[in-house]
Amino acid sequence: MPLRKLGFLTIGLFDEADPRRGHESTLEVIQLGERLGFDSAWVRHRHLQFGISSPVAVLAAATQRTSRIELGTAVIPLGWENPLRLAEDLATVDILSGGRLNPGVSVGPPMHYDRVKEALYPDTADAEDFGYERVRRLVELVRGKRVAEAGTEGFEAFSDRVQPHSPGLGRRMWYGGGSLASARWAGEHGMNFLTSSVVKAEESEDFAEIQRSHIRAFRARHPDGDQARVSQGLVVIPTDSATPSQRRRYEAYAEQRTPRTATPQGPARMMFARDLVGPSERIAEQLHAHAGYQEVDEVAFALPFTFEHDDYVQILTDIATHLGPKLGWRRNVDPGAATSYSG
Repeated sequence: MPLRKLGFLTIGLFDEADPRRGHESTLEVIQLGERLGFDSAWVRHRHLQFGISSPVAVLAAATQRTSRIELGTAVIPLGWENPLRLAEDLATVDILSGGRLNPGVSVGPPMHYDRVKEALYPDTADAEDFGYERVRRLVELVRGKRVAEAGTEGFEAFSDRVQPHSPGLGRRMWYGGGSLASARWAGEHGMNFLTSSVVKAEESEDFAEIQRSHIRAFRARHPDGDQARVSQGLVVIPTDSATPSQRRRYEAYAEQRTPRTATPQGPARMMFARDLVGPSERIAEQLHAHAGYQEVDEVAFALPFTFEHDDYVQILTDIATHLGPKLGWRRNVDPGAATSYSG
């Protein structure tokens, strides 16, 4: 099927000595994505690292620099969040964006929990529930579940649900899952499904076959069936306009990461997808042959973590102008909009 929605994902790295420059680079990349016609831009979440720790705040800034492109998180780990407070933030940013926010979330204990639990949950560290219940609470709050008595106190009015309330946001909640259980749960609860370059080897050791099984399991449980939304996220690096130096670095990056794709990794048996590097024509052929890609009409291709700003400009430009059309995608731009980047 032709690709209907084309997006990209960035981690938003920065230098500890100059964090503003990295955050500005991320915002400029999102602005470039809109000018190139991408349908969506997604940011990754990193705590106690030199990447975006507050994606909702970054996307709030992005709402004021863009007008059309959808803005997503892939993903917010809910182990760090209070669902009610997060629901308020998400609704606020969605209102500011004009209804363009696509929050993606996941569950599980925070990374390196033993190191951070005393700072994160000093009084409740051993009682916290990091399972699906946390997602259910968030989704219900976003969708307007009653949480308190409405009324007035003097001149102040109080609502019985999270404010502001953004009516369409509940339909744009995504679950980022890498297991059959997560795929089924997301479908049963009417969420959208993000499937990335990491999955759990439960039924097979073939990445594409595993991903296809997750997508089908999700849709089998979703009220919308085969029409339920799924977005695939692989690392895709077209080299059509890359310099010889860029091509060498891109190929070395992928080669370094390839060994981990051969067999399941660690006790959780995680499988990693191969990075796709090369001319757009070859990447398109690889995607059309990919069992997971064959199930979707939306993607959010991941930008490599450690590249330079100019590399991201080249990669995004090639995705929009070369790879996307080969996948049947039509660019979403205004007739008079600029489609090149000089910054």
